[in-house]
Amino acid sequence: MTRHIVAHVADIPPGERLIVEIAGRSIGIFNVGGCFYALKNSCPHQGGKLCLGRTVGLASAARPGEISYTREGEILRCPWHGWEFDLATGRSVFDPHRTRVKSYPVEVEPAELQAETYPVEIDRERVVVVLT
Repeated sequence: MTRHIVAHVADIPPGERLIVEIAGRSIGIFNVGGCFYALKNSCPHQGGKLCLGRTVGLASAARPGEISYTREGEILRCPWHGWEFDLATGRSVFDPHRTRVKSYPVEVEPAELQAETYPVEIDRERVVVVLT
């Protein structure tokens, strides 16, 4: 398993995505309310650029005429033919046990602060920074 730093949290605001190339793979990273998910940018149906699709929710009905809308922004709809996938698992909405897109674990970690350093010389009690 290799780790790849792809962005800062601020680079992907809630409700947004970033598509990156990692080790020859196109991968979409999504921020859903502060939770980050990553999916392969290829629909298993016909290879469409899945991660360019709309993020939507799920409509369900307990009874006719009583429609509820849940999981806003957690479902990714392929822009080619409308196949839908759960961002958290990569499983399809229509056949979750057989159809899925590759998902990847995402971690958020503190950024290491890196200060720019320069050689320093002491010249008769004066501190001198040498820029090269």
